[in-house]
Formats: sequence, structure tokens, C-alpha cells
Amino acid sequence: MRRLFGVIVALAFAAGAAVLTWPGVFGLERTFPLVQVISFRAALGAVFAAATVLALLFALIRPLRALALTLALVFGIAAGVNGFTIVQRGTGDESLPDKTATSLRQFAVDMQADVVTLPETTIDTGTRVAELMRDMGRPMWAHHAEYGVTGWGATSTTVLIRPELGDYSVIDSSLDGSSNTSTVPSAVAMPVSGDGPIIVAAHAVAPREDYMAQWRSDLEWLADQCASDNVILAGDFNATLDHMTGLGVDGGTLGRCRDTTSESGNGGVGTWPTNVPAMLGAPIDHVMATPDWTVSGSIVMRTLDGSGSDHRPVVVQLERTGG
Repeated sequence: MRRLFGVIVALAFAAGAAVLTWPGVFGLERTFPLVQVISFRAALGAVFAAATVLALLFALIRPLRALALTLALVFGIAAGVNGFTIVQRGTGDESLPDKTATSLRQFAVDMQADVVTLPETTIDTGTRVAELMRDMGRPMWAHHAEYGVTGWGATSTTVLIRPELGDYSVIDSSLDGSSNTSTVPSAVAMPVSGDGPIIVAAHAVAPREDYMAQWRSDLEWLADQCASDNVILAGDFNATLDHMTGLGVDGGTLGRCRDTTSESGNGGVGTWPTNVPAMLGAPIDHVMATPDWTVSGSIVMRTLDGSGSDHRPVVVQLERTGG
């Protein structure tokens, strides 16, 4: 009886570890409450590592030895897989190559940004940022989409675009909400002139228990924005790469868009919240692009953690594929 109990316990823990480590295999990557747990893969790996050590200590007790060693093996494998996944996605590369005449860089003046996406930012604030950037020699046009109460940052998303990329306009369906993310707005800016990319300033709702259906719908909508060519999708997705399993096509992460930070050594670095170390946070902010663009470098900014935002800025440099 004791042996049977041990087998059942070991199988239960093995099943739990497998679900947490490979949620996509079981189709549970967008299921509450697993969504919240797997957001913090580094912390999860650390828990599995601690559990491995604890199981080895219990193995010193003879009656528990077989079960404890089995659990140590299960937890050790889970810790190793989680750690390997983080390393594979990238633990941080804080250098960017020199900017070229054809490169597109996402951030502000010091980074010579061409595009800046600002979720939870009103057009008034965005316009003020654009004016400050202009005064510092980096003029930008400000565009936005807004839901609900005018002037409330939580229901507004602003995108700044450098004039050299051409004239842009936010499409009507972003403005009136007829085709947009469900609860907080995204802004789809289309080029009116020039050959610049379609720019989607993304903001998916957070996956709280009462908003799970809307969150899943938002991710599907964002994936749909990457069905065409020449698209750059950037902002607060409130989702890690694990949550996006099955939403890509033709090798993409979301639709045809690929995640640029994981391709440039920063995909495992947490962007939220800023009050915990970056490697223990959740990488939920992304810059994604269709194959028309190739990433040449990225940075998750950790030096601004005390600036007031609970998200870390993500800087990505993109080059047109094939020059």
C-alpha cells in the first residue's frame, strides 16, 4: 500500500511539473490560473530547483528515500528545462549595433528612435513627449487610439512616428473600436505616403480571472494584424511567448510576426514589474515584425526601474530584410 501511495504521489507531481514546464503540449497555456504561474518562468525554475534540494534532503530519511529521489529527479528535470528555455530565449544583451540609414529603432532621443509605442498614454502626454523630442532634435508625429473617458491614460494608446518614415494615419476601426483589442485600445497606424511599415501599437488586456476571454481574444486579434506584409507590432501584450503557443503561422510567433527580443538575446528578460529583478519578472512587452524586417539588436532597459513605470522599455533595432 505504501509503495502504491508513493507511485501515485510521484505521478501527480510529475504531471504537475510537466504541465507547468510544457503548458503548450497540453493546450493549457491560455488557461486560468496557469497563465499567471507560467508568466514567471525564471521564478518557477527557481522553485523547482529549491524543491529538488528539499527532496534530496528528505532522501536522507530511509522510509522516504525512493519517493524523495524520484521527486528530486522530476523537480530537477523541470528546473533544468525551465532554465534551458530562459537561456535559449536570451538572458540579456545590452548592446546595439551602430544605426544605419535603413534601420528602424524603437525608443527615444538617446536611442535615435524612429517609432515609440506608449500604451496607457493620452494623446496630450504623447504630444508633449513629441514636442520635447523635437526640441532635442528628434521630431515625431503623435497618433493615438482611445476608449471611454477622454484624457484617462489607461484607456488610451499613443504611438510616435518619425516624419522621415512618411505620413501616417490611425485607421478608423482603431478609432471607433469596431476592430481592436477588447478592453484597452491598440492603434493601427497605416502609411499614407512613403514605404514605411504598418505600425501596430499593441495593448492587450491583463489576464485577470474576469477578463480571460477578452485576453485570449486580444491575442488572436493581434495575431491577425500580422497576416499581411511589412508589419511591426509593438507594445504591452500582457503575454509571454509561452502564452502565444499555437498563434503563429509560417514560423511566426503571432501570425507571421516573429518575436525580435528572443531572436536577439533578450527574450528571457522580464519587462514587468520593475520592482523585482529583471530575470525574475515576466517578459510581457514585445516588439514583433513580419519577415520583411530582420532584428540586428535589442535591449531591455534596466536602468530606468525607478522612473515610475512598472514596465521596462524594450529597444529593438530592425533592418529591412535584404537591405
